[in-house]
Formats: sequence, C-alpha cells, structure tokens
Amino acid sequence: MTVAPAYQVLAERIRVDIISGQLRPGERLPTEPQLCEQSGLSRSTVREALRLLSSQHLIVTTRGVNGGSFVAEPDPRALGDTLSDGVGRLLASGAVTGEDFLEVRRMLEVPAAGLAAARREPHHLLEMERAMFDPDHDDIARRVEAHAAFHLAVAAATGNPLLGLVVRPLYAMLSDRDAVEAAAPPPFWRAVDRDHRVLLAAIREGDVARAMELARMHIDNVRPAV
Repeated sequence: MTVAPAYQVLAERIRVDIISGQLRPGERLPTEPQLCEQSGLSRSTVREALRLLSSQHLIVTTRGVNGGSFVAEPDPRALGDTLSDGVGRLLASGAVTGEDFLEVRRMLEVPAAGLAAARREPHHLLEMERAMFDPDHDDIARRVEAHAAFHLAVAAATGNPLLGLVVRPLYAMLSDRDAVEAAAPPPFWRAVDRDHRVLLAAIREGDVARAMELARMHIDNVRPAV
C-alpha cells in the first residue's frame, strides 16, 4: 500500500476540518510553529501542506504583523473552475462521453429554464442579452464564450447559486475551441443563436412550460456537434 507524503496527510486533516465546518471561513489556522509542534513535522513540510491547501482555494495566507493562514471564504467561481478542470480531464480520458454530457445537461438545464422564467429579474435578462452573438461574423472564441455565458446567465436567473456552480463545469467540454470549430460548422452556430433568442423570449415572458420545452429542444439540437 502506498503511503501518502506527510504534507498531504496534514493537508487532508486540515481540509476535513474545513469541509466539516469545524474550521469556519475567516478563522485563523494555527501558526506554522504551532502546526509543527502539533504534527511533529518540519517547517518545510508544514509549509508544503499549506501551499497545497491554498492551491485548492481552501485557505489564504497573508504576511505582516497580523498575517497568517485563514480559512478562505467560499468562492463559487474558483470552485466552479476546479470542477471544470475535473470534467475536462474526464472528457479527455474518455471516461465521460458526449452523450453523458447531454444527459446531465437535460437533467439540470431543462428545469433550470423553467425556474429562470419564474424567477428572473431585469438584470438576469440583461446578462442573457449580452450573451447574444453574431453566428456569421463573430469568431469562434466569441461564439464559444457567448454560448457558455448565456447558459450560465440562465442558471443565475434561477436564484439558486448552487445550480450555477454545478452547471459551470458542463462547459469544460467547449474549452477546446479548435475541436468545437471543426465539429460545429456555421449552420450549427446559427441554430444555437436562434435557440438562445427564442429561449430568452420565453424567459422574459415568464412562460415556464415553453422555456422548459425550448431548453430541451436546444440540448437535443446540439447533439450533432458533440
């Protein structure tokens, strides 16, 4: 059995305390000398554990008289980026297929469209409008960025921040812009633009049933490009 390095063991112990709520956001961790004394590890090992926790966005470390390591406030964007990296690796390895991707999108985004129609505020509609693109003139980078931005804006309009966090990693599949461009010819992007515009209209009108049906149709329409 492989034994984990000492710094990973220490980092995992602290991570468990953070995830369980035993250590709360903003709470100061023991100092490096205190951690050395508690764990029996060297200063360099303790610092490596803290660096690992920092890379996982679990703690922040500041310098100065009042410095130290503190439990980080939850950052939905950072958490979403971490999840996106994981989804991207699963897709690249072949462990997750395009059909898996679409199935999860149906499970999450169809009811989300209905919630958005019921709960949207004017600023949510504005964000969706800003995510529109020109399928014939905007470059692939803009199209991919706008596609993700529109669906994230719909998720935000549900008023459920956890949904936005979960939906964000689904767009890791669209991060390889060259692959998207090769797989998705111009007619695909025209269809995406059309779908986004009619879905926005249904959400603006507060039509829950139509928003859900349009979201389902949109996801089915993207299958040829996945």
